[in-house]
Amino acid sequence: MSVKTLHVELVAADQAVWSGEAKMVVAKTVEGEIGLLPGHEPMLAILGNGEVRITLADGESIKASAEDGFLSVEHDVVTVVARHAALI
Repeated sequence: MSVKTLHVELVAADQAVWSGEAKMVVAKTVEGEIGLLPGHEPMLAILGNGEVRITLADGESIKASAEDGFLSVEHDVVTVVARHAALI
C-alpha cells in the first residue's frame, strides 16, 4: 500500500522556492494557521505573513517564510504563491 502524499509547490514572485512530495503542510493564513493533509477538500486561502512548514514523508521538516500571497489545495496538490518566500 502506498502512502498518500501532497504535491507541494512553493513559489515566490521571482523564483520557484521548493517543490516536492510531503505528508503535511502547515501555513499561516489571515484567518489563522491551517494544517493540510492528503485528501483535504479544495480551498483557496490568503496567506498571512509567517512560516510555511512542510513535513516530508520521512518525517524531515522544511521551513520557509512567506508573505503577501495565497495558497490553494486541489486533488492533493498544494500551491503556495507569495510575493516574498525563502527557505529558512
